[in-house]
Amino acid sequence: MTSIVTYVDGAVGVITIDRMERFNSLDEETARELRKAGLSFARDSKIRAVVLRGKPGAFCSGADLKCIRAADQPYGESFKQILEYIHSTISEIRRAPKPFIAAVDGIAAAGGFGLAMSCDLVVASERALFEWAYAKTGLTGAESSTFFLPRLVGLRRAMELLFLNPRLDARAALEMGLITAVSAVETFDEDVMAMARKLAEGPTEALGIAKDLMNQAAGMDRLDYHLDRELDQLARIANGEQFAEGLSAFFEKRVPQFK
Repeated sequence: MTSIVTYVDGAVGVITIDRMERFNSLDEETARELRKAGLSFARDSKIRAVVLRGKPGAFCSGADLKCIRAADQPYGESFKQILEYIHSTISEIRRAPKPFIAAVDGIAAAGGFGLAMSCDLVVASERALFEWAYAKTGLTGAESSTFFLPRLVGLRRAMELLFLNPRLDARAALEMGLITAVSAVETFDEDVMAMARKLAEGPTEALGIAKDLMNQAAGMDRLDYHLDRELDQLARIANGEQFAEGLSAFFEKRVPQFK
């Protein structure tokens, strides 16, 4: 059974992560399917806007730590197998000559936070929550989060999110400049699709060129290099004692004791 569901509404492509039993986290198969769906819609000229969402109640909580823990190999290798697909998806989102909208209804944490931040627009429901979260398990950050945060909110605010790790509700995320709009839970789906259809009816070629120019101005030519560095550093730290303690604490529902 696939965990990535896609459909087309006119000129709008919709990608849904459907793993609510794991808070829409990504194991290797799901990450691979996500990359395939993202690449397909990004390169299909008939699709003029794309919505990336999770099953209602959660957006995405990043790499599936249960799968990481259960794998019969070093933690860093397991992360690499998942994150290489996620990073490829993020790179495709940024290069796509069309708008990608992250529709966040619930928690967006760690890799899910990074996925949302990599999209061109982010619409959040009033029950949405945003959390950087990596430090909870002794990790360094990946899935573009250390690339986009200083560009979106400035270095000082980015350091606040990194070191203090606040859990932001939708209004706080909007005020900080992390997201585009907040919608009522009852009208969330309609509001997201209304925005997507409006974009799909726009001058797609001109918008795509303007997006590319904006990417150049924001230094997006460094994104792939930075994603590689994120992956290398996270894989390295994942093989150390701090992540082992953070992972144990996560599943034992206790505060980690980092040394």
